Amino acid sequence: MTRLQSARGVKVHYVGSLVNSSSEEACRTTGCRNKVRAIQRQHMDSNGWSDIAYNLLVCEHGVVWEGRGARVLSAANGAGLNSGHYAVCALIGNRGLTEPSDALLGGLRDAIEYLRERGAGSEIKGHRDGYSTDCPGGPLYAWVRAGAPRPKGSPAKTPATNWTEDAVKKLPTLGQGDKGWDVKTLHYLLLARGYAGLEGVDDTVFTPAHTDGIRGLQKAAGLKVDGICGPQTWPVLLRVA
Repeated sequence: MTRLQSARGVKVHYVGSLVNSSSEEACRTTGCRNKVRAIQRQHMDSNGWSDIAYNLLVCEHGVVWEGRGARVLSAANGAGLNSGHYAVCALIGNRGLTEPSDALLGGLRDAIEYLRERGAGSEIKGHRDGYSTDCPGGPLYAWVRAGAPRPKGSPAKTPATNWTEDAVKKLPTLGQGDKGWDVKTLHYLLLARGYAGLEGVDDTVFTPAHTDGIRGLQKAAGLKVDGICGPQTWPVLLRVA
């Protein structure tokens, strides 16, 4: 995926098909999480894209879900329009769940502010601005046109995407000879970043091939090149920095 260090702002999207409401209790297990996964599968398996098209997604409960994440080019705004704006998708549709809740609108503001801290400019637009589509639907577009205000009684909060950053801080420093599930995670993240030197390599042991991959990643990111995956390298590998 292509990096995007800055943009004019954020474009707001919706799912544009039938979306059913989910309980808050099931949100992070079988409800909203599965909606995000279903969109990701459609974009990757049907559209042939490298990942879900949106940078962030927000459900009716106000949870911010990480898609491509910050500082990555979206694939949602339309040909020639992705470099201008990040893309945030509200998990509502044109049937079923169509009205954005206050929690969802508050989550959208959290997502927008999160992206602003990471290179997005001040513009807030709808997908239909500059592209022939009904997205993000009438109710949500009216909110965008009104300046995307934070609902009353919905204070700014740390976006849920910071869960990812908190998790990164807990990841171990890995080097040659280390073993385990964290190495397996590193292995497949390197493959996802296009590193081609891991064919036939054990994915549970940190090998010289992994060292070479991490060195290349560090060099491209302007980090100290030591072949060790630590607190400066994990965020780049996970694309949260």
